[in-house]
Amino acid sequence: MSHAGPLCGAAASCHFSHSGNSAAMTLTTLFLLLAVAWLAYANGANDNFKGVATLFGTGTTSYRVAIWWAMVTTLAGALVAFFLGAALIKAFSGKGLVSASVLSQPEFLLSVGAAAAITVFLATRTGFPVSTTHAIVGGLVGAGLMAPGDVALGLLGQRFLAPLLFAPILAVASTMLLYKLLSMVRRHFSITRETCLCIGEKEEVVAVDAPALMVAEGPRGDVVLKNAQGVTHVRTGIEFRVGNEVSCYQRYSGHVIGLSADRLINAAHFITAGTVGFARGLQDTAKIVGLLVGASLVGAADPQSLAWGVGVVAIFMALGGLISARRVAETLGHKITDMNQGQGFTANFVTSILVAGSAFWGWGVSTTHCSVGALFGIGAVSGTAHWGMIRQIVLAWLITLPVAALLALAIYAAVA
Repeated sequence: MSHAGPLCGAAASCHFSHSGNSAAMTLTTLFLLLAVAWLAYANGANDNFKGVATLFGTGTTSYRVAIWWAMVTTLAGALVAFFLGAALIKAFSGKGLVSASVLSQPEFLLSVGAAAAITVFLATRTGFPVSTTHAIVGGLVGAGLMAPGDVALGLLGQRFLAPLLFAPILAVASTMLLYKLLSMVRRHFSITRETCLCIGEKEEVVAVDAPALMVAEGPRGDVVLKNAQGVTHVRTGIEFRVGNEVSCYQRYSGHVIGLSADRLINAAHFITAGTVGFARGLQDTAKIVGLLVGASLVGAADPQSLAWGVGVVAIFMALGGLISARRVAETLGHKITDMNQGQGFTANFVTSILVAGSAFWGWGVSTTHCSVGALFGIGAVSGTAHWGMIRQIVLAWLITLPVAALLALAIYAAVA
C-alpha cells in the first residue's frame, strides 16, 4: 500500500496530503504515539533500576529509597536529553538505515515502536534485564525488511551492532581491572572490611501425626489448631550466620584524609548510582524520541515540538520505573552476584563512564549491557557470580533483537 508522506513543519502537529486517507493516517499516528508511550513505560520498568541495583543488592538502602533515587536521576537525565541528545535522536530516527520513502510512513515506525515495546515489556514481566536499544534496532530491521526498500546493513553494523557487542565486553574487563586497582588502594590506606555475625534460634518445620483439629502450641507459645497432616516448628538450637544474609551488613573500617572510609564509599556509591540513572535517562529518552522524529511528529530542530516529545517519554519512563520495576530489581540486586558497597561502587562507576561517554558521542550502546556486564565483572573477579542466572540473561540478550525483528515484521505486514 502506498501512502503520501507527511507534510510536517517544525511544529508538533501534522497534516496529510490526501484527505481520503486522513482518518486512517491519523489513527495510525495515534497508535504510534501510544506505542512510543508504552515503550517508554516498559523501558522505565526494565531499565530505571539498573543504576541503583547495587544499592539495593548490598543492603545500602531499601528498595523504596533506591527506586525513588532512580526515578529522580533518570527523570533529570531525560530532561537534559532536550539539550544534549541530538546525536542519538538522529541516529534512532531511522534516517539512513532505511529509505526516506519508507521512513515517511507512520506504519513503519508504529511497527518498530510496538515491537520494541512488546519485547521489553515481556522481558520485564519475566524479570530479565534486556536492552531497549536491541529491541529498537531489531524493530528497525524487521520492519525495514518487510517494507519496500533496502536496509543499510553496513550502517546498521557500524552504528548499532558494533557498539552493542563491544560494550558488555568492555564493561566486564574494565570492572575487573578497576576493582583490582581499588583493592590495592584500599590496602594502601589500611582499610579493612568487617562483617557482622548473626546469631539466632534455628527452627525447622517437622511433620507430625495428630488427631484432626487438635489444639497445639504454636512456635511462639500461641495456641493453634493442627490437622492430622499438620506441621509444627521445632527449635533445634542456636544458628550462626555470616556473609550476605539480609540482616548482616558489611562495612569498611578505616579513614581516608581523616574521613570515615565507610561513609565515603557509601556516598560515592549513591553518587555513581545517580550518575548511571542520569546517563541512562539521557540516552534512552533520546532513542525513544527518535521514533517520533522519524515520523515527523517531532521536529528535532524545533524546541517547542521537541519539548513535548521529550516530556511525554520522560513521564512514562518515570512511571514505568516506579510501578513495574520490582521483578527486574530482584534479578539485578540479588540473582547475578553477591557484592558489597565497594564492589557496587566500582560497577556503577564503570557503567556511568561508558553510558555517559556513548551518549556524548552518539553511540548506540546499551545501558543494560554496560550495567549488567559490570555486575558480571564483579562476580567473576570476586568469585561470587551466579553463573546459571548469568547464562539465562545472556540468552535473553541474544534473542531480544530477533524477537523484536519478527514482531515488527508481522505488525508491519498487518497494518501496512
